[in-house]
Amino acid sequence: MIRPTVVTMPGDGIGEIVLPEALKVLDAVGYDADYIHADIGWEFWKREGNPLPERTIDLLREHKLGLFGAITSKPKNETVAELSPELRDKGLVYFSPIVAMRQLFNLDVCIRPCRSFKGNLLNFVRQKAGGGFEEPPVDVVVFRQNTEGLYCGIQWTNPSIEVRRALASHPKYQPFASVPSEDLAMAIRLFTRNACQRILLSAFDYARKYGYKSVTVCEKPNVLRETSGMMEEEARKIHEDFSDIQLWSTNIDAQMMWLTKNPEDYGVIVSGNLFGDIVSDAFAGLVGGLGFACSGNIGDEVAVFEPTHGSAPKYVDLDPSIVNPIAMILSAAMMLDHMGESEKATLVRKAVATVVSDARVRTYDMMRIPGGSNSVEHGAATTQQMTDAIIEALG
Repeated sequence: MIRPTVVTMPGDGIGEIVLPEALKVLDAVGYDADYIHADIGWEFWKREGNPLPERTIDLLREHKLGLFGAITSKPKNETVAELSPELRDKGLVYFSPIVAMRQLFNLDVCIRPCRSFKGNLLNFVRQKAGGGFEEPPVDVVVFRQNTEGLYCGIQWTNPSIEVRRALASHPKYQPFASVPSEDLAMAIRLFTRNACQRILLSAFDYARKYGYKSVTVCEKPNVLRETSGMMEEEARKIHEDFSDIQLWSTNIDAQMMWLTKNPEDYGVIVSGNLFGDIVSDAFAGLVGGLGFACSGNIGDEVAVFEPTHGSAPKYVDLDPSIVNPIAMILSAAMMLDHMGESEKATLVRKAVATVVSDARVRTYDMMRIPGGSNSVEHGAATTQQMTDAIIEALG
C-alpha cells in the first residue's frame, strides 16, 4: 500500500490550534502517513492578494488528500482595506478559499454527520408527555451539494447592461427594470442535473451502506420551482433503484421546526449548497454545536476534510487554549474512513464517545460556561487536555 501524504492546511485563527491536535490523534491511532504544510487563508490574501495560493493548489493536485482547519472571511469593504498597500487598486477580489477549492477540484459531495454522544450536556432534550425529560438519539448525515446553488459565485452589484438585458427576458424581472443598476445586487442560484444526480446517488448509496431507512430531500420546491424542483425530480428517479429506502421531502423552513420536535426521525438528508449549510448547522446544534461538527468534501480525485466551525479569532491568543478540538478530530476520522482505515476511524469515534460519556474532561462549551481566560479556573479542560484524554481512551 502506498504511504499517503496529507496536505495540512491550518488556515486562520483556531485552525492553527485544532489541526495539530488532530494529527496527534492520527499518530496515536497508528495512521501511517506523511504530512505536508500548505498555505491558505486571510494572511495570504493580505500579503499576496490570494487566499488560496497556487502552491497549495499544486500540492492538493499532487497528493489528493487534505485536512483543513478554518478560515476568516470579512465583508467586502474590509477585504480591500486589509490588502498590502502595493496590492490595492489592482482589481483584486476576495473569494472564499474553501469555496474556491471545492469548485476547482469539484469537491461536490459534502458529507456532514450530526450524531449525538451519550452524556453530552449539550444534546437535545425535550419534555415527556407524562412529565420529566427524554433525550432522543440524533443520527443524521447531511449531504450538501457543494459547488453550485447560491454559492457558485455568480453575482453582481451594479450589474452590466448585458446582464440586465438577459434578465429582462424573464417576465418576473419587470418590477426591477426601472431600478438603477447601482442600486441592484443579485446572485444566481444555479443547479445542474448532473450535480443533483451525483449528490443524490451518493446519499442513497450511503443510506444503504450504513442502514439508514430514509433519505430526505430538504429544499423549497413550492417557491424555488426550477432549482429545488430539479433536485426533487432527480430524487424520484434515483429512488426507483433504492426501493428499500424511504424517500421523504421537506421544505427548509418547515425542517427547521421539525428537527427540534422529532430529530430522531431523520437519517440521511440531501440539500443544495445554502440549504445544506443551514440544515447541517441546525442539526449540529442538537448534538453539541460546532465543536462536534465535522465534514468531508469529496470529489472524483481529491478529498478535503474539515470542521465546519469558523476561525473564532477571539480565542486565538488565550493561553492556555480552551477551544474544543473534537470537530477537527472527528473530521480526521472521516478522512480515515475515506482512506479505507475504517477500523482506526471507529477507534477514534469510540474514544471521543468514551471521553464525552465519562464527563471528567470537558471543554468550556461542553460545560455551558462562557469562553475566556478564566474558563480553566472554572473547571474547563484545555484544548490539549481534551486531546490527551481522547488519546488515552484509545487504549
